[in-house]
Amino acid sequence: MLNKLVYFFLIICLFASISCASKKEITNATSQTYTDFRAQQKSFLSSDGNIKYIDKGQGEAILLLHGVPSSSWLYRKMIDGLVTEGYRVIAPDMLGFGNSDNPKGYDIYSEKNHAKRIIELMNNLKIDTWTHVTHDAGGLWTWALLENNPKRIDNLILLNTIIYEEGFNPPIRMKKGVFSKFAMWMYKNGVTTNMLLNGLFKKGLKKNDLTKTEIEGYKKPLREGKTRAMYYFFSKTCNELPVNDNVVNSFNKPTTIIWGKHDNMLKFAPQQTKLIKTMNIEKENVHILDAKHFIQEEKPEEINKLILRFLKNL
Repeated sequence: MLNKLVYFFLIICLFASISCASKKEITNATSQTYTDFRAQQKSFLSSDGNIKYIDKGQGEAILLLHGVPSSSWLYRKMIDGLVTEGYRVIAPDMLGFGNSDNPKGYDIYSEKNHAKRIIELMNNLKIDTWTHVTHDAGGLWTWALLENNPKRIDNLILLNTIIYEEGFNPPIRMKKGVFSKFAMWMYKNGVTTNMLLNGLFKKGLKKNDLTKTEIEGYKKPLREGKTRAMYYFFSKTCNELPVNDNVVNSFNKPTTIIWGKHDNMLKFAPQQTKLIKTMNIEKENVHILDAKHFIQEEKPEEINKLILRFLKNL
């Protein structure tokens, strides 16, 4: 029992030790509130619960897939820019994240089940194929999707996403059990929620100048108890990273990489040679930005320009 208490204490202390990021207001930040953002979302009843998603624009479809512990809010600075250029942008909150349902269960949040629900959503929207943008754990859901649906993705854009064990350095790995569940439950508490987010932003942003309004979009889902999918990721995925080499090796559609070079949670250098060779990615389609993990916050306009140039050159 003592060892378990020490383990739990260390979990909390880990985030406390990196929770000094600044939260000052800045004048050039987005003025959109999370309430406004949620009001724009539509709802789809998947086989496991309601999925909330943004669906804006007309034209060829681009799917923007977030990771852990974010949501489609991560892409708020990019969506309109892509829509303006003539694309239909779909940005879902995956089950257990953002504004989507948070049903009880463990394996319901597996990579295969997340992938299944993406296919259900796109089928419901009558979108047969699309350009796929993925970040962080969204990569794992993407590989699971491609395993059974290899023809659904026309083009792939990798933004600091999980691919190989090389370079994968999650902020925490938990053991499945009551103490880890309690740690997740604690993130509903305002102080502990701030601790988690401050730690993630300190590790994931070169400079945390997010406003209180922007941080609210990350904080509110946690305060609402959206931690079950996080629990699966930290207690299962982080300890047993799925091996997707066969899927990655067999994918032969146009692919581009846009990566923050200072990301210490998903390091690009250890997997760079293997990835570029395996996926046969052209040199001009590898872009390393002066940013950390959450590049959508740091370089949204630059990412959009690179995506648009990539698609227009196909």
